[in-house]
Amino acid sequence: MSKMILHEDPISGNCYKIRLTAAHLGIPLERREYDILAGETRTTEFLSNVNPNGRIPVLQIGDRFLPESNAACWYLASGSHLVPQDRFDQADMLRWMFFEQYSHEPNIATLRFWRAFVGEERLSSVQRAMVPAKEAAGDDALRLMNDHLEGRQFLVGSTITLADICLYAYTHLAEAGGFDLKAYANILAWLEVVRLQPRHIAFEDA
Repeated sequence: MSKMILHEDPISGNCYKIRLTAAHLGIPLERREYDILAGETRTTEFLSNVNPNGRIPVLQIGDRFLPESNAACWYLASGSHLVPQDRFDQADMLRWMFFEQYSHEPNIATLRFWRAFVGEERLSSVQRAMVPAKEAAGDDALRLMNDHLEGRQFLVGSTITLADICLYAYTHLAEAGGFDLKAYANILAWLEVVRLQPRHIAFEDA
C-alpha cells in the first residue's frame, strides 16, 4: 500500500473523521498540519501542490491527492467492515454521508467554527445574519437523526459504518456551536455506543 499522508488542521472535525476511520481499520497515517486561521491553506505552495481549492483535509496517497473528507473515508474503508455488503445498506450509508455534508456539517460545524474559533464579535454582518437560520437548520438535522435512531444503535444496519463515523465527528462537538445535545436522548446514546467501539480514538487524542 502506498504511503498515506493526511494534510489537516487538528481543530477540524472533517480531518478527525479521516483519522477515526483509519484508526478503526488499523491504517497508519502520516500527518501534516496547517493552521487554517493563519491562512496556511491559501499559500501558493499549498494551492499548487496539495489542493487548488485551498481546503483541508486532503489525503495524499503516494503522489496523488484526494480532497473531501468523506471521499477520503470511503477510500480508506472500501472493502472493509465499515462498508455494508448489502447493496441497499451500502446506498443508505452513502445517503447519511451525503446528509452529513449537505444538511449537518454546513450548520453544526460552521457555528462551532464561528463561535469557538473566530468569535462572534469578529463575524461579518452577513455571517451574523446567517446564525439564526443555521441554528434552526442544525436543530432540524439533529432532530432527524434523533428520530431515526429511536430503537437503533447505529444509523445503518446493526454494526458501525462510515455513516456513524462521519456523523459522529461533528455531532459530538455540536455543543461548542451552541446546540443542546441533552434535547436529543437517542443521539446521546448513539454517541456513547460509537465512543465505546474497539479502536475508537477521541478527538483530543486523534
